Amino acid sequence: MFGPTQANRCSVQVRCQSYAVLMPKQLILILGDQLTPDISSLQDADPASSIVLIAEVMAEASYVRHHKKKIAFLFSAMRHFADELRAAGWMVEYTRLDDPENSGSLVGEVFRVAAQNGATSVRVTEPGEWRLLDELQGLDAAFAVEILPDDRFIASHKEFEDWAEGRKALRMEYFYRDMRRKTDILMDGDKPTGGQWNFDHDNRKPAARDLMMPQPLRFTPDAITQDVLDLVEARFADNFGTLNPFRFGATRADAEAAFAHFLKTALPQFGDYQDAMLAAEKFLYHAVVGLYLNCGLLNPLTICRAAEAEYDAGRAPLNAVEGFIRQIIGWREYVRGIYWREGPDYVRRNALGATRALPSFYWDAKTDMACVRSCVEQTRDEAYAHHIQRLMVTGNFALLAGVDPYALHEWYLAVYADAYEWVEAPNVVGMSQFADGGLLASKPYISSGAYIDRMSDYCRGCKYDVKEKAGAKACPFNYLYWDFIVRHRERVASNPRMAQMVRNYDRFTDERKAEIKADSAQFLGQL
Repeated sequence: MFGPTQANRCSVQVRCQSYAVLMPKQLILILGDQLTPDISSLQDADPASSIVLIAEVMAEASYVRHHKKKIAFLFSAMRHFADELRAAGWMVEYTRLDDPENSGSLVGEVFRVAAQNGATSVRVTEPGEWRLLDELQGLDAAFAVEILPDDRFIASHKEFEDWAEGRKALRMEYFYRDMRRKTDILMDGDKPTGGQWNFDHDNRKPAARDLMMPQPLRFTPDAITQDVLDLVEARFADNFGTLNPFRFGATRADAEAAFAHFLKTALPQFGDYQDAMLAAEKFLYHAVVGLYLNCGLLNPLTICRAAEAEYDAGRAPLNAVEGFIRQIIGWREYVRGIYWREGPDYVRRNALGATRALPSFYWDAKTDMACVRSCVEQTRDEAYAHHIQRLMVTGNFALLAGVDPYALHEWYLAVYADAYEWVEAPNVVGMSQFADGGLLASKPYISSGAYIDRMSDYCRGCKYDVKEKAGAKACPFNYLYWDFIVRHRERVASNPRMAQMVRNYDRFTDERKAEIKADSAQFLGQL
């Protein structure tokens, strides 16, 4: 029998436990690219009175035709992260895609899980797309909604706005320098390490095929990942891309191991060959960690400081380390700033009036252009291509051919495992397609076949001859380059970096000009 003191204590405990169960809980929504344990939505939250919701929903898996590997990577990473949070003491409600009660959308899952758990407030870190932000803001009709800044980035929205205010041109280089100063990365006092900010001119070497290329770290799927692979094969069988073999890791430890492997095996030569392309070498010296970084498994400042430490220790040259760091605290931060500053209509911009449908070979790789075929095949198999393959092959062709930039934007968003709209759209709409009219890029990034030939080995096995300028055997990039110059003559002529091209075209004979027009019309008419 309990004595009076013991009975009272037990009664109090039961009442407290019952009250805790009945207390309204806060629902914390974690999105698929927010797999970070100290994400702002979890900071200062009480695990005892919060429910964390992570949900696989068809609306997010299908708003573009995502690559099979991209879906599998994210679902597996989300499931592993849920386990990571549970181990840290959080109560996690995880919705699998094939759960019978799955409502099919994030908002639907918020309502369903909130009702089940008596939650009256919703907390979430700001999403990476205008589309999702609009959906989440709409929850305020039913809940007390708190949308917090994503503090995983170095520059806040206000910082970027302040930097951009009053500038005639928003060039990344000057923003990058401010980020270097702010983070004190590769700085000697108030001066850049090595006496200059940018070593890009040292990073444009073509790669020889007999170089010893490292390979990114590959991971064997565990039971969780294998379950996801089976799900994706069953539910997304008609989606673009090869699912197996599946090499991506899905945990924080995997991501950190993949990055450590890059530092040891590839960073020293990353700088020299970061613009090179080889048909048989899909990765060269690239890190291939963008997918881990963009979903939250890696921290941008942490990996930049780790790269800096390699330079400090004498294990990697400055041009390689600076080139890598520029991509993270320079370009990545900059395009995010552009995306949020320019608003939700940015993805629809089309300054050059391009309207051609996306050619079918972007999906099936059925083209005689060896460079495009190789890049699309690699994308199909790996859900990955590096920045020059994207910019100067698939992007370059689309720009020359006048492909609708929104259609191309949707393709890039779908096919790459590291693609989220905030980072992908400015790269495609602004950098690749010049569809924002030069807000982001200083000139249209176009080239003839000569550039691709110089930086790759694609041309060696191509049906077309890169040396030929006209006729059926000529490389299409050669005549399409000049056709672009003609179509956009006024804009190109006023660009200091391209005006010479107009003058060069004007020196062509009438016969040569007629060849360019006829070859371009014939080729484009067959797309």
